[in-house]
Amino acid sequence: QGIVYPAGNYSGPPYVAAPFTVPDQSDSMLYLAFSEYFFQTSSFAYYTAGAFNITIAEETCNYFNISTEIFGSIIPEVAKYSVTPYPVMLKLMATEIPTVSLEQDSFTVEIQGSMEVFAVLPDSTTQSLFTMNIAANTSIAPNIFDQKLMGSLCLNR
Repeated sequence: QGIVYPAGNYSGPPYVAAPFTVPDQSDSMLYLAFSEYFFQTSSFAYYTAGAFNITIAEETCNYFNISTEIFGSIIPEVAKYSVTPYPVMLKLMATEIPTVSLEQDSFTVEIQGSMEVFAVLPDSTTQSLFTMNIAANTSIAPNIFDQKLMGSLCLNR
């Protein structure tokens, strides 16, 4: 079993390692197993380090050409506030430590977070438009296909 600690912070994670067994097989030269504890402590370390806080701006992602005009067509209050279309900046952040659960043939990641949407004004200042809470539950099923590790992703909710 492995444990991941945040850099410079050797305080114990809020998890207890549960014992697990690896199936007894002898038809391969190498076996690799990861415990749920490894993923939980990794999630804790990344969350503590702020790695789940992401800002998406026009300079960051050119293929995301999001503007107040697009949000205005979905949310009427944004259309009333912003008559002139301005670029939009998104701030995504996890509000709780993401939870990782291992199942027989897949694993599930549950993330609680929030997204704040800002209009980027002509003088490069930002104006907050709205904030929303997000809860995502995703299953990932890894497979080996044609000697490549592949995965299928399913957004459960």
